[in-house]
Amino acid sequence: MIRSVVVIKARDGHDSGRMGEILAALEAMVVPGRIGFWTGADLGLRPGNWDYTLVADLESAEAYRAYDADPEHNRLRAELAPLVEQIVRSQIEM
Repeated sequence: MIRSVVVIKARDGHDSGRMGEILAALEAMVVPGRIGFWTGADLGLRPGNWDYTLVADLESAEAYRAYDADPEHNRLRAELAPLVEQIVRSQIEM
């Protein structure tokens, strides 16, 4: 299983409502090989944390690559881009 973790630092003054809509749309995607998908805003429990996190569990590296190349996923990424200052990503094998 592959776990993909994405952490977002949002732009100052970003539209948090729009961010929530995009994250909800990512969660709602039907993706072959996807086991689970979670998104959320940081709870602010520690100073310096970034603003949002997405975690996707996929059956295999091939399923991750298909998700990464999915046209709907990339359309949502493009909508997310103006709201984001920085993004970090990591995929690990579970």
